Amino acid sequence: MRKIQFGLLLFLSIISASSCEKDDICVEGDTPLLVIEFYDIDDIETLKEVKTLRVVGVGQNVTVNTVTDRSNLSTISIPLKTDEDATSFILISDSADADDGAEIGNLDTINFSYTRIEDFLSRACGFVVNYDELQANVTADSDNWIQDIEIQQSLVTNSDSTHVKIFH
Repeated sequence: MRKIQFGLLLFLSIISASSCEKDDICVEGDTPLLVIEFYDIDDIETLKEVKTLRVVGVGQNVTVNTVTDRSNLSTISIPLKTDEDATSFILISDSADADDGAEIGNLDTINFSYTRIEDFLSRACGFVVNYDELQANVTADSDNWIQDIEIQQSLVTNSDSTHVKIFH
């Protein structure tokens, strides 16, 4: 009886081990982040940091976790929505809190629209979303710090290069 149990256990172990494939661990990648660089409006070839930048998704109560909050930055990488064809962010220059905790920086809302392309990577990784036909605009207000937006790459398939230039 013990030989049968051992044989059955050995058989099940072999079957179980042989069902694993090399793609059972996902190392191929993720949905890309949108890479934005900030440039000097007076010298459009020169990167220019945004002082104490804060980035918040419209309708969100927390800052975007891919950007160090209230830092001086000339490049950021932010996530676009994977379940909608548009994403909007509030970019705050000179971000600070008033005594009552309210935001007192210069707030500009930037709107991105795109077409989503789902790409099946593997059984382990599932789908990633790439973005095509990227467009951007800033909501006009009486004190925009963002002066111009230029799309460098309308197809977003990786986070290795700049997709958008913002001039301020």
